[in-house]
Amino acid sequence: MKAALVRGKGQTPVYGDFAEPVAEAGERLVHVTAAALSPLVRARASGAHYSSSGQFPFVAGVDGAGRLDDGRRVVFLLPRPPFGAMAERTVVPEERCVAIPDGLDDATAAAMANPGMSSWAAFVERAKLKTGETVLINGATGAAGRLAVPIAKYLGAKKVIATGRNEAVLRSLAAVGADVTIPLSQDGDALETRLKEEFAAGVDVVLDYLWGPSAQTMLIAAAKAGRDGVPIRVVQIGSIGGAEISLPGAVLRSTAIELMGSGIGSVSLERLLAAVESVLQAAVPGKFTVATQQVPLSDVERAWSSDDAAGRIVFTV
Repeated sequence: MKAALVRGKGQTPVYGDFAEPVAEAGERLVHVTAAALSPLVRARASGAHYSSSGQFPFVAGVDGAGRLDDGRRVVFLLPRPPFGAMAERTVVPEERCVAIPDGLDDATAAAMANPGMSSWAAFVERAKLKTGETVLINGATGAAGRLAVPIAKYLGAKKVIATGRNEAVLRSLAAVGADVTIPLSQDGDALETRLKEEFAAGVDVVLDYLWGPSAQTMLIAAAKAGRDGVPIRVVQIGSIGGAEISLPGAVLRSTAIELMGSGIGSVSLERLLAAVESVLQAAVPGKFTVATQQVPLSDVERAWSSDDAAGRIVFTV
């Protein structure tokens, strides 16, 4: 069968032939229709992600959409290695298949599953978001951050503050529920001052998709202006802004910041799957949208390094 093959650490996947998967007991053969390219997919393919196996060759892709032999449409998560989502067919443990609801096409479901899961799990499993709380999303102009805005409102947030570098996308977030937008392009002192204003007014939950300098500034602003004794639950999700920060210990001593992560390992696979199912079921009534760029799988090598400014890249099979 044809697939996107990763042959070595740091190598771009190439379109080629791979062994046909055969379903074992408890598994399902999935005829793949769409698989999205996400930061997680890139990181695992490069060998840089903490969940990468380090074994080569393998088929790229951690999730996607497709059809079972009985015709049911499903989103699937984490096929059995060395098989992956970016192939004509893959094999997945049966419990990792989630039904796609009517009204949601395969490409949109594939594009929404991972980014939607990231914020839904962070809000529900880690931060325990309560109705009426204020949420700050650091990095709201990427695919996952954009989707986190309407998901926060759907889950009961009263106020959503969004930060990001792409000011055009940032301005557009008002239409999907952002009450306040803060550009990250301003200098560090100006950014800290602006963030302190919001923390002084009250922020309950922070979702951080960036880490790096913006997260460091945000945490310091929270420590300086957060309400005395009132917890701020900070959930770290992604690190496209930098893998590390320098955080003074006084930040954690001087305010009630609760710093935690959300992802594979910090949330059980069972609960991540529940988050995927919840997002898909809420997508139509919640009017969640995700822009996509649909690309044939045969173009994987060319499209691999493309950005998602025009929408999440979805490889169609």
